Amino acid sequence: MITAEHDLSTAETHWRRWTMDMQIIVTDPDSLGPARWAVNSELDAIEAAASRFNPDSEINALARCGRPMPISALLAELLGAAVRAAEQTDGDIDPTIGARLIELGYDRDIAATDASMPLAVSATRPADWSMITIAGQVAAVPRGVVLDLGATAKAIAADRCAERAHRATGAGVLVNLGGDIATAGEAPDGGWPVLVCDGVDEPAVVVALPAGLAMATSSTLRRRWRRGGQLLHHIVDPRSTWSADPVWRTVSVTAESCLAANTVSTAAVIRGWRAVEWIGKQPVSARLVDRDRIVHTLGGWPSDDECRWR
Repeated sequence: MITAEHDLSTAETHWRRWTMDMQIIVTDPDSLGPARWAVNSELDAIEAAASRFNPDSEINALARCGRPMPISALLAELLGAAVRAAEQTDGDIDPTIGARLIELGYDRDIAATDASMPLAVSATRPADWSMITIAGQVAAVPRGVVLDLGATAKAIAADRCAERAHRATGAGVLVNLGGDIATAGEAPDGGWPVLVCDGVDEPAVVVALPAGLAMATSSTLRRRWRRGGQLLHHIVDPRSTWSADPVWRTVSVTAESCLAANTVSTAAVIRGWRAVEWIGKQPVSARLVDRDRIVHTLGGWPSDDECRWR
Protein backbone atom coordinates (compact mmCIF):
# COMPACT_ATOMS: atom_id res chain seq x y z
CA MET A 1 0.00 0.00 0.00
CA ILE A 2 1.32 3.44 -0.93
CA THR A 3 0.69 5.47 2.22
CA ALA A 4 1.06 9.15 3.01
CA GLU A 5 2.39 9.91 6.47
CA HIS A 6 1.36 12.75 8.78
CA ASP A 7 2.71 14.58 11.79
CA LEU A 8 1.16 16.54 14.66
CA SER A 9 0.43 19.51 12.40
CA THR A 10 -1.92 17.45 10.20
CA ALA A 11 -4.86 15.10 10.62
CA GLU A 12 -5.83 12.01 8.66
CA THR A 13 -8.53 9.41 8.21
CA HIS A 14 -8.59 6.00 6.53
CA TRP A 15 -11.49 3.92 5.22
CA ARG A 16 -12.25 1.32 2.55
CA ARG A 17 -14.30 1.86 -0.54
CA TRP A 18 -14.22 0.43 -4.07
CA THR A 19 -12.43 -2.60 -2.50
CA MET A 20 -9.38 -0.44 -1.73
CA ASP A 21 -7.86 1.62 1.06
CA MET A 22 -8.58 5.34 0.97
CA GLN A 23 -6.91 8.13 2.91
CA ILE A 24 -7.21 11.88 3.43
CA ILE A 25 -4.68 14.11 5.17
CA VAL A 26 -5.37 17.79 5.83
CA THR A 27 -3.18 20.57 7.18
CA ASP A 28 -6.03 21.86 9.37
CA PRO A 29 -7.36 19.16 11.74
CA ASP A 30 -10.73 20.92 11.99
CA SER A 31 -11.16 20.42 8.23
CA LEU A 32 -10.97 16.64 8.30
CA GLY A 33 -14.72 15.97 8.59
CA PRO A 34 -15.76 18.40 5.81
CA ALA A 35 -12.91 17.10 3.61
CA ARG A 36 -14.08 13.50 3.95
CA TRP A 37 -17.66 14.52 3.20
CA ALA A 38 -16.49 16.31 0.05
CA VAL A 39 -14.45 13.29 -1.06
CA ASN A 40 -17.28 10.83 -0.50
CA SER A 41 -19.68 13.07 -2.40
CA GLU A 42 -17.30 13.14 -5.34
CA LEU A 43 -16.83 9.37 -5.23
CA ASP A 44 -20.63 8.91 -5.20
CA ALA A 45 -20.92 10.97 -8.37
CA ILE A 46 -18.12 9.11 -10.17
CA GLU A 47 -19.54 5.72 -9.20
CA ALA A 48 -22.95 6.68 -10.54
CA ALA A 49 -21.39 7.87 -13.79
CA ALA A 50 -18.69 5.36 -14.58
CA SER A 51 -18.67 2.16 -12.50
CA ARG A 52 -19.06 -1.01 -14.57
CA PHE A 53 -19.91 -2.81 -11.31
CA ASN A 54 -22.98 -0.59 -10.84
CA PRO A 55 -25.74 -1.90 -13.15
CA ASP A 56 -27.49 1.46 -12.99
CA SER A 57 -24.45 3.55 -13.92
CA GLU A 58 -24.45 5.84 -16.91
CA ILE A 59 -21.61 3.96 -18.53
CA ASN A 60 -23.55 0.70 -18.49
CA ALA A 61 -26.58 2.46 -19.94
CA LEU A 62 -24.34 3.75 -22.73
CA ALA A 63 -23.18 0.21 -23.54
CA ARG A 64 -26.75 -1.08 -23.58
CA CYS A 65 -27.94 1.73 -25.83
CA GLY A 66 -25.71 1.03 -28.82
CA ARG A 67 -26.34 4.43 -30.39
CA PRO A 68 -25.48 8.07 -29.60
CA MET A 69 -27.00 9.21 -26.33
CA PRO A 70 -26.68 12.27 -24.08
CA ILE A 71 -24.37 11.83 -21.11
CA SER A 72 -23.54 13.94 -18.09
CA ALA A 73 -20.67 16.41 -18.08
CA LEU A 74 -18.89 14.16 -15.57
CA LEU A 75 -19.09 11.04 -17.72
CA ALA A 76 -18.03 13.10 -20.74
CA GLU A 77 -14.92 14.16 -18.82
CA LEU A 78 -14.15 10.62 -17.68
CA LEU A 79 -14.76 9.03 -21.07
CA GLY A 80 -12.85 11.75 -22.91
CA ALA A 81 -9.87 11.25 -20.61
CA ALA A 82 -9.92 7.49 -21.25
CA VAL A 83 -9.89 8.05 -25.01
CA ARG A 84 -7.00 10.53 -24.75
CA ALA A 85 -5.05 8.06 -22.60
CA ALA A 86 -5.57 5.42 -25.30
CA GLU A 87 -4.29 7.84 -27.92
CA GLN A 88 -1.28 8.85 -25.85
CA THR A 89 -0.27 5.23 -25.18
CA ASP A 90 -0.94 3.83 -28.67
CA GLY A 91 -3.75 1.74 -27.29
CA ASP A 92 -1.93 0.27 -24.29
CA ILE A 93 -4.72 1.71 -22.15
CA ASP A 94 -7.98 0.61 -23.78
CA PRO A 95 -11.29 1.37 -22.06
CA THR A 96 -13.09 -1.29 -24.12
CA ILE A 97 -11.25 -4.10 -22.32
CA GLY A 98 -14.14 -4.68 -19.91
CA ALA A 99 -15.48 -7.83 -21.60
CA ARG A 100 -12.09 -9.51 -21.40
CA LEU A 101 -11.72 -8.61 -17.72
CA ILE A 102 -15.05 -10.33 -17.11
CA GLU A 103 -13.88 -13.41 -19.06
CA LEU A 104 -10.77 -13.53 -16.92
CA GLY A 105 -12.88 -13.44 -13.77
CA TYR A 106 -12.75 -9.80 -12.71
CA ASP A 107 -16.50 -9.35 -12.75
CA ARG A 108 -17.02 -8.53 -9.07
CA ASP A 109 -15.14 -7.68 -5.90
CA ILE A 110 -11.67 -9.26 -6.14
CA ALA A 111 -12.26 -11.02 -2.82
CA ALA A 112 -15.32 -12.74 -4.29
CA THR A 113 -13.80 -14.09 -7.52
CA ASP A 114 -14.32 -17.81 -7.99
CA ALA A 115 -11.01 -19.64 -8.54
CA SER A 116 -12.84 -22.84 -9.52
CA MET A 117 -14.39 -21.35 -12.65
CA PRO A 118 -12.74 -22.36 -15.93
CA LEU A 119 -10.49 -19.83 -17.64
CA ALA A 120 -11.06 -18.88 -21.27
CA VAL A 121 -7.93 -19.91 -23.12
CA SER A 122 -8.56 -17.66 -26.11
CA ALA A 123 -10.52 -14.55 -26.82
CA THR A 124 -11.36 -12.42 -29.79
CA ARG A 125 -11.04 -8.67 -29.65
CA PRO A 126 -14.18 -7.39 -31.33
CA ALA A 127 -13.80 -3.97 -29.74
CA ASP A 128 -11.10 -1.34 -29.32
CA TRP A 129 -10.98 2.24 -28.15
CA SER A 130 -11.39 3.67 -31.66
CA MET A 131 -15.01 2.47 -31.60
CA ILE A 132 -15.86 5.08 -28.96
CA THR A 133 -17.34 8.29 -30.31
CA ILE A 134 -17.78 11.35 -28.15
CA ALA A 135 -18.78 14.89 -29.11
CA GLY A 136 -19.47 17.24 -26.25
CA GLN A 137 -22.02 15.49 -24.04
CA VAL A 138 -23.11 12.95 -26.63
CA ALA A 139 -21.34 9.58 -26.83
CA ALA A 140 -21.77 6.15 -28.37
CA VAL A 141 -20.22 2.70 -28.35
CA PRO A 142 -21.42 -0.37 -30.25
CA ARG A 143 -24.05 -2.32 -28.36
CA GLY A 144 -22.50 -4.83 -25.99
CA VAL A 145 -19.07 -3.22 -25.75
CA VAL A 146 -18.20 -3.30 -22.05
CA LEU A 147 -16.38 -0.15 -20.98
CA ASP A 148 -13.97 -0.22 -18.06
CA LEU A 149 -12.49 3.16 -17.11
CA GLY A 150 -10.58 1.81 -14.13
CA ALA A 151 -7.18 2.77 -15.55
CA THR A 152 -8.10 6.46 -15.66
CA ALA A 153 -11.28 7.14 -13.66
CA LYS A 154 -9.71 6.41 -10.27
CA ALA A 155 -6.88 8.83 -11.02
CA ILE A 156 -9.31 11.53 -12.12
CA ALA A 157 -11.28 10.83 -8.95
CA ALA A 158 -8.17 11.53 -6.88
CA ASP A 159 -7.57 14.81 -8.73
CA ARG A 160 -11.19 15.90 -8.40
CA CYS A 161 -11.47 14.82 -4.76
CA ALA A 162 -8.37 16.77 -3.72
CA GLU A 163 -9.59 19.92 -5.45
CA ARG A 164 -13.11 19.59 -4.06
CA ALA A 165 -11.89 19.01 -0.51
CA HIS A 166 -9.54 21.99 -0.77
CA ARG A 167 -12.33 24.24 -2.06
CA ALA A 168 -14.62 23.08 0.74
CA THR A 169 -12.10 23.65 3.54
CA GLY A 170 -9.34 25.98 2.36
CA ALA A 171 -6.85 23.54 3.89
CA GLY A 172 -3.98 21.77 2.22
CA VAL A 173 -5.26 18.33 1.22
CA LEU A 174 -3.77 15.02 0.16
CA VAL A 175 -6.14 12.33 -1.15
CA ASN A 176 -4.94 8.76 -1.60
CA LEU A 177 -7.28 6.38 -3.43
CA GLY A 178 -5.59 3.00 -3.40
CA GLY A 179 -2.20 4.40 -4.42
CA ASP A 180 -3.49 7.18 -6.67
CA ILE A 181 -2.48 10.36 -4.84
CA ALA A 182 -3.43 13.96 -5.57
CA THR A 183 -2.77 17.13 -3.60
CA ALA A 184 -4.32 20.59 -3.48
CA GLY A 185 -3.51 23.71 -1.54
CA GLU A 186 -0.40 24.22 0.56
CA ALA A 187 1.70 21.26 1.65
CA PRO A 188 3.11 20.84 5.16
CA ASP A 189 6.63 22.13 5.73
CA GLY A 190 8.97 19.90 3.75
CA GLY A 191 6.21 18.49 1.55
CA TRP A 192 3.82 15.55 1.90
CA PRO A 193 5.80 12.49 3.08
CA VAL A 194 4.72 9.40 1.14
CA LEU A 195 5.87 5.85 1.84
CA VAL A 196 6.29 4.12 -1.52
CA CYS A 197 6.13 0.38 -0.88
CA ASP A 198 3.72 -2.33 -1.95
CA GLY A 199 4.08 -4.87 0.81
CA VAL A 200 6.29 -6.63 3.33
CA ASP A 201 9.78 -7.33 1.97
CA GLU A 202 9.22 -5.01 -0.98
CA PRO A 203 11.74 -2.20 -1.64
CA ALA A 204 10.55 0.93 0.17
CA VAL A 205 11.35 4.63 0.16
CA VAL A 206 9.80 7.76 1.69
CA VAL A 207 9.59 10.74 -0.65
CA ALA A 208 8.40 14.27 0.06
CA LEU A 209 5.71 15.20 -2.44
CA PRO A 210 5.65 18.95 -3.14
CA ALA A 211 2.39 20.91 -3.21
CA GLY A 212 0.53 20.47 -6.47
CA LEU A 213 2.31 17.28 -7.50
CA ALA A 214 0.51 13.96 -7.86
CA MET A 215 1.61 10.34 -7.78
CA ALA A 216 0.19 7.08 -9.13
CA THR A 217 1.38 3.53 -8.55
CA SER A 218 0.40 0.59 -10.75
CA SER A 219 1.09 -2.85 -9.36
CA THR A 220 0.99 -6.46 -10.48
CA LEU A 221 0.97 -7.47 -6.80
CA ARG A 222 -2.48 -6.06 -6.02
CA ARG A 223 -5.90 -7.01 -7.40
CA ARG A 224 -4.77 -10.53 -8.18
CA TRP A 225 -6.87 -13.67 -8.36
CA ARG A 226 -6.66 -17.25 -9.52
CA ARG A 227 -8.78 -18.63 -12.33
CA GLY A 228 -8.39 -22.12 -13.76
CA GLY A 229 -5.21 -22.55 -11.73
CA GLN A 230 -3.58 -19.45 -13.25
CA LEU A 231 -2.57 -16.35 -11.29
CA LEU A 232 -3.92 -13.21 -12.95
CA HIS A 233 -3.89 -9.49 -12.23
CA HIS A 234 -6.11 -6.63 -13.33
CA ILE A 235 -3.79 -4.84 -15.80
CA VAL A 236 -4.61 -6.49 -19.13
CA ASP A 237 -2.57 -6.06 -22.30
CA PRO A 238 -5.19 -5.26 -24.97
CA ARG A 239 -3.08 -6.95 -27.66
CA SER A 240 -2.58 -10.31 -25.95
CA THR A 241 -5.87 -10.02 -23.99
CA TRP A 242 -4.11 -11.51 -20.95
CA SER A 243 -2.76 -10.00 -17.77
CA ALA A 244 0.42 -8.12 -18.68
CA ASP A 245 3.69 -9.98 -18.18
CA PRO A 246 4.74 -8.95 -14.63
CA VAL A 247 8.13 -7.55 -15.63
CA TRP A 248 7.41 -4.81 -13.08
CA ARG A 249 6.18 -5.52 -9.58
CA THR A 250 5.29 -1.83 -9.17
CA VAL A 251 5.61 1.35 -11.19
CA SER A 252 5.27 4.68 -9.35
CA VAL A 253 5.11 7.95 -11.30
CA THR A 254 4.87 11.60 -10.28
CA ALA A 255 3.36 14.22 -12.57
CA GLU A 256 1.31 17.42 -12.50
CA SER A 257 -1.92 15.41 -12.19
CA CYS A 258 -2.78 11.95 -10.97
CA LEU A 259 -4.35 11.23 -14.36
CA ALA A 260 -1.07 11.97 -16.14
CA ALA A 261 0.87 9.89 -13.62
CA ASN A 262 -1.51 6.93 -13.83
CA THR A 263 -1.54 6.95 -17.62
CA VAL A 264 2.22 6.46 -17.62
CA SER A 265 2.35 3.94 -14.75
CA THR A 266 -0.35 1.71 -16.24
CA ALA A 267 1.11 1.78 -19.74
CA ALA A 268 4.55 1.01 -18.29
CA VAL A 269 3.28 -2.23 -16.75
CA ILE A 270 1.88 -3.25 -20.14
CA ARG A 271 5.03 -2.26 -22.06
CA GLY A 272 7.40 -4.16 -19.79
CA TRP A 273 11.06 -3.44 -20.47
CA ARG A 274 10.14 -1.16 -23.38
CA ALA A 275 8.74 1.26 -20.80
CA VAL A 276 12.18 2.40 -19.66
CA GLU A 277 13.01 4.21 -22.90
CA TRP A 278 9.44 5.48 -23.29
CA ILE A 279 9.21 6.94 -19.78
CA GLY A 280 12.52 8.71 -20.35
CA LYS A 281 10.77 10.81 -23.00
CA GLN A 282 7.82 11.77 -20.77
CA PRO A 283 7.66 14.84 -18.47
CA VAL A 284 7.47 12.66 -15.36
CA SER A 285 9.59 11.03 -12.67
CA ALA A 286 9.31 7.30 -12.10
CA ARG A 287 10.40 4.46 -9.85
CA LEU A 288 10.06 0.93 -11.22
CA VAL A 289 10.64 -2.26 -9.21
CA ASP A 290 11.35 -5.23 -11.46
CA ARG A 291 10.50 -8.89 -10.88
CA ASP A 292 13.87 -9.35 -9.12
CA ARG A 293 13.07 -6.45 -6.75
CA ILE A 294 15.72 -4.25 -8.37
CA VAL A 295 14.75 -0.56 -8.28
CA HIS A 296 15.05 1.60 -11.41
CA THR A 297 14.58 5.38 -11.20
CA LEU A 298 13.98 7.77 -14.08
CA GLY A 299 13.37 11.46 -14.67
CA GLY A 300 14.84 12.76 -11.44
CA TRP A 301 13.11 10.40 -9.02
CA PRO A 302 15.34 10.33 -5.91
CA SER A 303 17.31 7.20 -5.21
CA ASP A 304 16.09 5.06 -2.34
CA ASP A 305 18.68 6.54 0.03
CA GLU A 306 17.17 10.01 -0.46
CA CYS A 307 13.81 11.26 0.75
CA ARG A 308 12.81 14.22 -1.43
CA TRP A 309 13.21 15.92 -4.76
CA ARG A 310 15.85 18.62 -4.62
